[in-house]
Amino acid sequence: MVLTVDYVEKMKLLEKKLAVEFEMKDLGQLKYFLGIEISRSEQGIFLSQRKYILDILSEIGMLACKLADTPIETNHSLTVYLDQIETDKHRYQRLVGKLIYLSHTIPDIAYSMSIISRFMHSPSEEHMTALYLILRYLKGSPRKGLLFSKNDKACIEGYTDSDWARDKTTGQSTSGYFTFVEGNLVTWRSKKQKVVARSSAEAEFRSMAYVICELLWIRSILADLGIKYEQPMNLFCDNKVAVEIAHNPVQHDRTKHVEVDKHFIKEKLDNQVFQTLYVRSED
Repeated sequence: MVLTVDYVEKMKLLEKKLAVEFEMKDLGQLKYFLGIEISRSEQGIFLSQRKYILDILSEIGMLACKLADTPIETNHSLTVYLDQIETDKHRYQRLVGKLIYLSHTIPDIAYSMSIISRFMHSPSEEHMTALYLILRYLKGSPRKGLLFSKNDKACIEGYTDSDWARDKTTGQSTSGYFTFVEGNLVTWRSKKQKVVARSSAEAEFRSMAYVICELLWIRSILADLGIKYEQPMNLFCDNKVAVEIAHNPVQHDRTKHVEVDKHFIKEKLDNQVFQTLYVRSED
């Protein structure tokens, strides 16, 4: 069990109350929990899964594998082919499950994991090669993780993007977003959209709706903890057309397929819950 409080006195009081119902022993400051390593310094609290990564590589005999610069090939064309060569389905599913757990501290692999998870029912040798590429990438960066530090940023921010019609089987797009609270990365996701977008602007617009829901949820959680943010949250998007659609109340052909999202986003903009900001794709 992990206990988190803001004062030592509260910790002692909580421990006493729990000890009435359970046999307990105080193990001191948190250092290792469910495969996640926790370290502290003047910079902040750092979470990583170095040992977990090395254990996986050792288990499958890849400790001496070649390193990879990226967790997935740029402009990949992974899909299910009729003439594909099948691979060990059990091994594939087991490795994917282990890698999904790594996504808790390594956001870099979120997109690639979203892609290879789509072939769990019928993996091929090509899909297994893509999975090994992720492992080779992790081999070169086992110390990567998340740093939570104190800073002067008193705001909630979200970044959103999408790849348009990348899924070769269905033509669906993939949404991606990540959110920051006071300058610290707290949530991220890469997920295939439920419907086919007819333009890149539509795909980006749907991604905006996803991240707005996430930002509202985060603000609600913080409010329950007694932390309230009165200023608008920042939403960054690299598609100017999508940003313009969010501010434009006029219905037209470019938005008729996303009317519910359009009204939802416009309502939050009008209520100054968040503000949209353009960011270059390079940034």
